[in-house]
Amino acid sequence: MGRPSLEVADVIVAHARELPARGVVSPARRAVLAALAACRTPALGGHVDECRSCGHERVSYNSCRNRHCPKCQGSRRAAWVAAQQARLLPVEYFHVVFTLPAEIAELALQNKRELYGLLFHASAETLRQVARDPRRLGGELGFVSLLHTWSQTLQHHPHVHVVVPGGGLSADGARWIACRPGFFLPVRVLSRVFRGKFLAGLEALRRQGRLRWQGRLAPLVEDRAWQQHLRAARRQEWVVYAKPPFGGPERVLRYLARYTHRVAISNQRLLALRDGVVSFRYRDSAHGDRQRTMRLDAVEFLRRFLLHVLPKGFPKVRSYGFLANRSSKLERCRQLLGAEAGHGVRVEEPSTESVPGCPVCGSLEIVRKDLPSSTLATRPTSPLPRLDSS
Repeated sequence: MGRPSLEVADVIVAHARELPARGVVSPARRAVLAALAACRTPALGGHVDECRSCGHERVSYNSCRNRHCPKCQGSRRAAWVAAQQARLLPVEYFHVVFTLPAEIAELALQNKRELYGLLFHASAETLRQVARDPRRLGGELGFVSLLHTWSQTLQHHPHVHVVVPGGGLSADGARWIACRPGFFLPVRVLSRVFRGKFLAGLEALRRQGRLRWQGRLAPLVEDRAWQQHLRAARRQEWVVYAKPPFGGPERVLRYLARYTHRVAISNQRLLALRDGVVSFRYRDSAHGDRQRTMRLDAVEFLRRFLLHVLPKGFPKVRSYGFLANRSSKLERCRQLLGAEAGHGVRVEEPSTESVPGCPVCGSLEIVRKDLPSSTLATRPTSPLPRLDSS
């Protein structure tokens, strides 16, 4: 696949300096902008692939490897998906989505580490509790949760996608308990349990002094305003929905290959940058997923993109139950299902490390060598003006 005609990096280079220099762009967000602007440019160094047969040279620059970069997720995704191939079971898989309501999402934007972590915890505990109920499934689940914080138009929309095998392990480990074909767990029950667990966790965070309020949320520091805010959240139904089941491990692996390590917007969705306006495609879910075009001022586009910068070290893909990395129960599930590790399921991911043949003569005799230091910038140049030290 060739380079897109427009990339997020192009918008950053052209318009990041128009972002306010103080207050709005945190050091973490500035670091993301700098990394994406420098990605695959001389600023990060590179190498030359030289064909021994015809002498043709091809220059390649190094990637920034920032997890928010649209260009740098391929190799990470390939490695992660390869590791999951051995963890799949020969059963129907289900896809459940837990979404925070707008009133809570606004608070999460100011408390990302705490509330995104709570979103993971509350959704996972909801699934575990409901699945253990003998009236529902009566077994222990294993599942993978993926955090997305964006809508198709780059608005803040935190939600967790959960991919879960259709069944569980009995409490004594003696049986595999399968779900009914095509049905996992009742979403209305999941919704209400999720709401209760999240709000209880939110109250605990406030009592521990681990929340902060800024701007128009500042009045929530007062008990009365806080309780009113929570009452509004308790009165509404929280969105939990189950998508149609994947039908098998091959399909779930293809889904994971697309959705893990995804960023807020891919370069392929960008259409144009003209006169300070960015045009991009989006899927309009309110009208049958029709493809539409949105136009945003470039600074507003960057502001929305930066909403989705995650706290440093915060994991956005997590595994639970018998699929947890430290669990020894997955092998027991395989034994009960008569399955071998991997099941021959494969989703090929293009390697970013291999050296392709010469595009001129087709020779495979390619020599890779580092670019001379004299051709490279000494360090990445920030796309933002420096902050005053005062």
